[in-house]
Amino acid sequence: MTVNMTKGQQISLQKSDGGTLTAVRMGLGWQAAPRRGLFGSRTREVDLDASAVLFADKQPVDVVFFRHLTSDDGSVKHTGDNVVGGAGQGGDDESILVDLARVPVHVDQIVFTVNSFTGQTFAEVQNAFCRLVDETNGQELARYTLTGGGAYTAQIMAKVQRAGAGWSMTAIGTPTNGRTFQDLMPAILPSL
Repeated sequence: MTVNMTKGQQISLQKSDGGTLTAVRMGLGWQAAPRRGLFGSRTREVDLDASAVLFADKQPVDVVFFRHLTSDDGSVKHTGDNVVGGAGQGGDDESILVDLARVPVHVDQIVFTVNSFTGQTFAEVQNAFCRLVDETNGQELARYTLTGGGAYTAQIMAKVQRAGAGWSMTAIGTPTNGRTFQDLMPAILPSL
């Protein structure tokens, strides 16, 4: 059963049978919003990028994004860059796989971000979402809708953090500006 998350909401990442999740996928989907022009509506491709920043004691220790597809320890993998979107309400345009059992013990939080590499604002995007999926069975666990519009080019989407022996997820939903994850670091830090 999917939990539709709201900004700031936190959920435990345990299976319905009480077991602990071992592998999850953070998926990102979006569509370019049609724009009215002199000759009717049209869309312009939007290049959104998903990134995962790994933290240990509030210090970044690794990052996974379109130019560094696998974390140094191999526990987090980006499936590849999509420069046009299109899945929107359906499947994922970009995905980041996290093998929770392999995440090094010193990594206590993984923050997921999305940014417009080409600098277009979220006013030019529709049906954008991030979702967390149990990678072992394909079951969607949580979905966070990246609410539409706005004159910003990025969003701090969500984070997974250690919670005792397991993990939990928090929907962050903080809009900000930046073309890369490096630009977003000042906005990420207050969310830790």
